Amino acid sequence: MWLHTRMFLLVALLFGILYGVVTVVGTILGAGGVIFYIGIALAMLALQYLIGPSLVALSMRVRWVSESEAPALHRMVADLARQAGIPKPKVGISEINIPNAFAFGRTQRDGRVCVTRGIMNLLNEDELRAVLGHEISHIKHRDMAVITLLSAIPLILYWIAMSFMFSGMFGGNRREGGAGWLVLIGLGSLIMYFITNLLVLYGSRIREYYADRGSVQLGNRPHHLATALYKLAYGNARFKGKQDLKQVEGVKAFFVNDPSRAWNEVRELSQVDLDMSGTIDAQELQVLRSKSVRIGASDRIMEALSTHPNMLKRIQHLSTLA
Repeated sequence: MWLHTRMFLLVALLFGILYGVVTVVGTILGAGGVIFYIGIALAMLALQYLIGPSLVALSMRVRWVSESEAPALHRMVADLARQAGIPKPKVGISEINIPNAFAFGRTQRDGRVCVTRGIMNLLNEDELRAVLGHEISHIKHRDMAVITLLSAIPLILYWIAMSFMFSGMFGGNRREGGAGWLVLIGLGSLIMYFITNLLVLYGSRIREYYADRGSVQLGNRPHHLATALYKLAYGNARFKGKQDLKQVEGVKAFFVNDPSRAWNEVRELSQVDLDMSGTIDAQELQVLRSKSVRIGASDRIMEALSTHPNMLKRIQHLSTLA
């Protein structure tokens, strides 16, 4: 309920900011120019929404596999989709060695679930099923559509900011005070652009908590998902393929965890793996439920600028579901 409330308040705040900026700009300068740039932003977003899945599949070198090629993977996806009450997503394997998984698609019927080669060699069946449950939950909750919708707001504010700043500094309207007002409106819109970007990242982190909870609701044990996240952090931290890491930089928001933060996550998770076994069992998760964890200021800043929650906080949230 708290996750649902936070998401509702976030959406209301984002659209409230957009409404306020558009109303002020439209009142001062007339709505014509504003509507034009909003139209451009929405057109770009629509194009991204339409071709986005194909771009993700191409950049991640996804190969769609049949049931005969990957029977265990298909069986888990089909079972989880049935429990989630959604059509079975398309199943693919990404020919990238970074251990991870991701889901994408425009609608529930267009859902696609993929795993990388690296993750299949890293997790056992229970852990992989828990990760797939997380990805199935993203599709069930229509997360791609939600985040795409929210991302429209910073994009619109960016176009408004650039439009009026450019007009104020280089435009033909040079009457007294006119250019200054245009630049001020542009700067204000630019500030709102940065603020709403941070809010969209916050919304993305809420969706990750939702998907973790969804995986548990589909019958996966919290400690299996916690162990999978732990192993993924270690696997990403040890990964040496710089070319692969560079290749996924633009699509890492789709991943279960953020590979670029793996070293920090490993350091933090030493507070959880009490017996240093490389896994997080049910007892360790139970201890974490009432334990006060330490998160440094730099880690809090990194989280605020990330699409994924702090891993230690995320696993502590899983402990409340045990």
